[in-house]
Amino acid sequence: MQPILRTLLASAACAGILSPAFAADASTGPIKNIVLVHGQFADASGWKPVYDILTQDGYNVSLVQPPETSLPDDVAATQRVLAQQNGPAILVGHSYGGAIITEAGNDAHVAGLVYIAAHMPDDGESTGFNKNKMPGLIKSIKTTADGFLYIDPAHFHADFAADLPAAQAEWMSHAQVMPAAIVNNTPITHAAWHTKPTWYMVAKQDHTISPDLERVYAARAHSHTVEVDGAHTIYISQAKAVAQMIEQAAQTAAQ
Repeated sequence: MQPILRTLLASAACAGILSPAFAADASTGPIKNIVLVHGQFADASGWKPVYDILTQDGYNVSLVQPPETSLPDDVAATQRVLAQQNGPAILVGHSYGGAIITEAGNDAHVAGLVYIAAHMPDDGESTGFNKNKMPGLIKSIKTTADGFLYIDPAHFHADFAADLPAAQAEWMSHAQVMPAAIVNNTPITHAAWHTKPTWYMVAKQDHTISPDLERVYAARAHSHTVEVDGAHTIYISQAKAVAQMIEQAAQTAAQ
């Protein structure tokens, strides 16, 4: 077993029972509020196919636009949206959005967490620490002079969005939200997945986050896990499956 597997899986034993705040929220009835958090090199518009399915099925869906200037800023942006919910919510994160929901998920509104090809750090871990231990195949991330990251547009399709049409990936490559590099080196202080139920979708052809790291994340959190064919952008290419997992979380977390 790789050292990172031993390190990451050991923390799974720390998972405990549901917190009183979560139990109170979840007992109020069926969950109809969904909050979606995007990751790096993208924006909330990528959630549109999932949004359309969920709203058609009667869910109240809100989207967070994290500034990606710091992890605390991104958590605060998520908490602002959670504060607007009129009851318990399922909090969903893609990619770096998983780190955001791991911290923001401690909010009393949150009844469950859904991770879509996402980072899921433990207390004291950062996304950069875990990626360095189990790197993906991506080699095209560059840094600006003032410390922000972006994917070389020439490699965006292959490294980030290989399961999308080339024209769509081309457009996304020129609409990237550049994260501050510091966000990837900021550790989680209180991982919400220790006390709240989780669901995880692994992207089997992901280059941006290693699928093996995704599997480690899901296993140590004892997440309800599904693996699908697709690249890092399964939240777009596999929107139906993603929406189905979110709805399952909403139905199950309410019980």
